[in-house]
Amino acid sequence: MTTDSTIPPAAEPIEGLDIEPDTDLISKGQPEYPIDTLMIRTESRTVHDVLRRIERKDYIMYPDFQRDFIWNEEKQSKLIESVLMRIPLPVFYFAENEDGKHVVVDGLQRITTFERFVNNEFKLRLRESPELNGKRFADLPVKLKNRIEDCNLTLYLIDAKVGERIRLDIFERVNGGVPLTRQQMRNCLFNGGATQFLKKQANSALFVLVTGRSLSVDQMRDREFVNRFCAFHLLGYKAYRGDMDDFLASALKKMNQMSTDELAQLGSIFAKSLRINYKLFGQHSFRKFSQKEKNRSVLNASLWDVLSTAFIPYFDHDIDTKHDQIFNAVRDLFQESEFNSAITISTNDTKKVTYRFTRMYTLMTEIFA
Repeated sequence: MTTDSTIPPAAEPIEGLDIEPDTDLISKGQPEYPIDTLMIRTESRTVHDVLRRIERKDYIMYPDFQRDFIWNEEKQSKLIESVLMRIPLPVFYFAENEDGKHVVVDGLQRITTFERFVNNEFKLRLRESPELNGKRFADLPVKLKNRIEDCNLTLYLIDAKVGERIRLDIFERVNGGVPLTRQQMRNCLFNGGATQFLKKQANSALFVLVTGRSLSVDQMRDREFVNRFCAFHLLGYKAYRGDMDDFLASALKKMNQMSTDELAQLGSIFAKSLRINYKLFGQHSFRKFSQKEKNRSVLNASLWDVLSTAFIPYFDHDIDTKHDQIFNAVRDLFQESEFNSAITISTNDTKKVTYRFTRMYTLMTEIFA
């Protein structure tokens, strides 16, 4: 087994992110499901009830993707004033996970405002309402305290049984804040050992080196690539049925059921794959390259899928003995029109996924035969 000391120094970083645009990092297109089958139920709960459930940790309030609380105290005060004036509030959206907990999809700022005010964490800033201006919750008369705590909130709850792509589509439509990527949504819905694993691996120096800092951290593109590796390694390409959202979610579900030791072993396998790829391809890891081109091309997610898993069955020293043969064989693959198409166009199509995996695995079998 080699160590990280065998890895050559990193290539000069290229400014900006460079991901091949047609690699289908997220599912696109019109979802194929009938509207009347969506499993969304409505609940009515008081502010007091919601805050009690937050204390019990029944509501997941701060998953990794959520931005810091951004409402200023003037805006928070206006919300509290609206409640005191009995002005109806917009609905709140939650998604139920498999543990029965509810993930805040839309309404985090408002719920956090209620939580902060009832806990006396800020004073109302309402200059046009002298009877309220400068008051904390504790300073209000009982009648107004009750009006806040008894305020009815309408909650729309996305059932845990809803299909993964449908849930993400709903999530994407209703979220009122900054648009989220699909991986940020998955990070929220499957928060646990799996998402912690993705974060740890994406932050590792080895991953950053091999991917050349080409993946957005803020949008969790780096974690999405780790998620893709886990899905194709743990589930296998034959389990892919044409829905990348469902496939990646299935991997996260499986990982959340794995023990700490199993996840540690998965981390070791992932590190081995990264090491081997960097020893073989250097700055060209997971990118198309040719004999003439010396500069690195953009990162290719589909190529990542096959190459991040292709070398796992082999020992490091076996790879070393076949270094040049593997390098040349992979380079020549890019000249094959069918393989090039499988990693470039409509890459989430089941036939394209199957072809690129079988072609790469066949190639490795031939090399090591």
